[in-house]
Amino acid sequence: MRIVFFGTPEFAVATAEEIRTCGKHEIVAAVTAPDKPAGRGLHLRASAVKEWALEHSVPVYQPSSLREAAFIEQLSVLHADCFVVVAFRMLPKSVWSLPPLGTFNVHASLLPDFRGAAPIHWAVYHGLPETGVTTFLLDDKIDTGALLLQEKTEVGKDETTGELYLRLQKIGSKLAVQTLDGLASQSVKPTPQGNDSAWRAPKITREHQFLPLDLPALNWYNAYRSMTPFPGFLARINLEQIIEFKILKCNYIDKEFNINPRHRIEGNRWWIEGAQGALELESIQWPGKRPMSVVEFLRGAPLQGYYEIV
Repeated sequence: MRIVFFGTPEFAVATAEEIRTCGKHEIVAAVTAPDKPAGRGLHLRASAVKEWALEHSVPVYQPSSLREAAFIEQLSVLHADCFVVVAFRMLPKSVWSLPPLGTFNVHASLLPDFRGAAPIHWAVYHGLPETGVTTFLLDDKIDTGALLLQEKTEVGKDETTGELYLRLQKIGSKLAVQTLDGLASQSVKPTPQGNDSAWRAPKITREHQFLPLDLPALNWYNAYRSMTPFPGFLARINLEQIIEFKILKCNYIDKEFNINPRHRIEGNRWWIEGAQGALELESIQWPGKRPMSVVEFLRGAPLQGYYEIV
């Protein structure tokens, strides 16, 4: 089949490459976000999908508006059988309704669970033991279209978003090819989604990065796993002034402390204790400093005792 691929970040590249190398389908064009200024010099930087497309001589479209008549005409003359979308913005009906076999999205959750921008982060944040990948046909709402295929996977109790991201990337790429094969053979039939999920996946904000003091310590650990390695897990300590720092690695301790949350530092060890457990910090990044182990940090910052966490 002839495919137009829509995607922007690195997560999408694995699917594009799987389609390219499967030998059964051809990506005739890639649609991605316009180049954006990045770095100290604010030089324009191409998306991961654009870099992949250029490497493999795939034509690239970067429309400023997906509703432009000229862009829609460009898509029409490609005579694609299907559009595939991975980690891209919402498409208007004038685009997703073009191909005869429809437009499907590869979404990193078991829909209808975790509709939204950050399904991997929120599955880990809530400590779910299982998640997966779904392919579904686009409609005029976000992540509500008819289901095509799903594949489940367990979430490890210590697995971070970064680790799960890589696994779901591989699962999603193979599921996309299976979906294309099924649409081509008419063996995959769309199934309407239910609407019975309480789980949502909104965009991660800075507020979500901080240790959630109002929750039990196990939830602190899940929040740490969720925000690691991106966008980062943050905590604050009161050292006569409030210091905000990043926790790079920690472990959960299942022990009843019966206290209000606090930092506890003894020797070369550092805990954040709560009423239902604690996090033992292994490595951190202090403001203006490089990442370092707690042992190394405490050699140069001789903190000892208990400190308020805010």
